[in-house]
Amino acid sequence: MSERMSGRTIAIGDIHGCSAALAAIITAIHPQPDDTIVTLGDYVDRGIDSKGVLDLLIDLEGRCRLVPILGNHDEMMLHASDSDSDFQSWMGIGGGMALDSYGDTGTLDLIPAAHIEFLERCRDFFETETHFFVHANYKPNFRLEQLDGLTLRWLSLNDEQSWPHYSGKIAVVGHTPQPEILDEGHLICLDTGCGMGGWLTAFDVRSRKYWQANEAGILRT
Repeated sequence: MSERMSGRTIAIGDIHGCSAALAAIITAIHPQPDDTIVTLGDYVDRGIDSKGVLDLLIDLEGRCRLVPILGNHDEMMLHASDSDSDFQSWMGIGGGMALDSYGDTGTLDLIPAAHIEFLERCRDFFETETHFFVHANYKPNFRLEQLDGLTLRWLSLNDEQSWPHYSGKIAVVGHTPQPEILDEGHLICLDTGCGMGGWLTAFDVRSRKYWQANEAGILRT
């Protein structure tokens, strides 16, 4: 269901454990209570401080309307305790870096319940009157609630070209790293490589103002 928004609607791309970048972006945005901030997922792995990222996001819930989307890395963290194979799969895509941020034993019991609960309440997608937000991809002729987790969290823009959605709304996605913001008119990708030497990007979907910070927390000018 579409939602009518008051205040700003700001999307933040893949954070990947870069807490200094996220802290700088939050300071630059200066969230207000009537703002809606949509985080596009992949909060953990790659960067050195997944724990710090989740702490910041939980704190942000008390300052504005935070709408967190679940990313594929977050999904794997959630399922890491299901079986040894699930744990090893998570380790294979960067889970070790996430666990290291909780302590030096590398065990799942170090992750606080509040962090698991935050990931469990993340959404598959979010939709306004003019835009929709997913972590990875969508199908142009299908409603968002019809999409499976593979499409929403794993399907790269490189795997399948995303054409304009039948609704006429602009898609705002992450997941597929870009050297700069990708803006194709009907689609905006905000994964600009944070955790891989790139930038963390926040984008106001109405004013089109954007903010970027590197992994050291230095804002781009």
